[in-house]
Amino acid sequence: MAEKAKEKETKSVTPWRPFGELAGWERDMDRMLDDFFGRRARSWWPERFRFDEMEVRPPVVDIFDEKDDIVAKAELPGMEKDNIEVNLTDRTLTIKGEKKKEEEIKKENYYRSERSYGSFLRTLELPKEVQSDKVKAAFKNGILEIRMPKTEDAKAKEVKVKVE
Repeated sequence: MAEKAKEKETKSVTPWRPFGELAGWERDMDRMLDDFFGRRARSWWPERFRFDEMEVRPPVVDIFDEKDDIVAKAELPGMEKDNIEVNLTDRTLTIKGEKKKEEEIKKENYYRSERSYGSFLRTLELPKEVQSDKVKAAFKNGILEIRMPKTEDAKAKEVKVKVE
């Protein structure tokens, strides 16, 4: 009994490290891959599954209410206006685009290539009904802004409430 009491006294409090388990998981995965493929395989492992070109990520979009309009703003850095397509069906907004390479890349001259190329599609549900025949889109400095006028039914009606 005395040994257990002494053991409790000598133990220190270990701070909680939320990502400590992830590091252990990574070590376990490395060990498993080494056991399965052998240590020599580690040299080709990261390259084997790396893509030559990264895919274009779908754009991040803000959708908000502004007086009589629903406004959507999408970040599309490096895109050309001619390579962007906006469609509206009922309460669904679709933004499609393609980011094309500017020139042919000679890989032996590159130290790093992180820019992405390719096409994307982003579909978003609108919070209210809009007048699809009056939608306007503008593209400036990598930001696509889509203004969609709300229908009369969708506009918020202000009602004065008498406080008693």
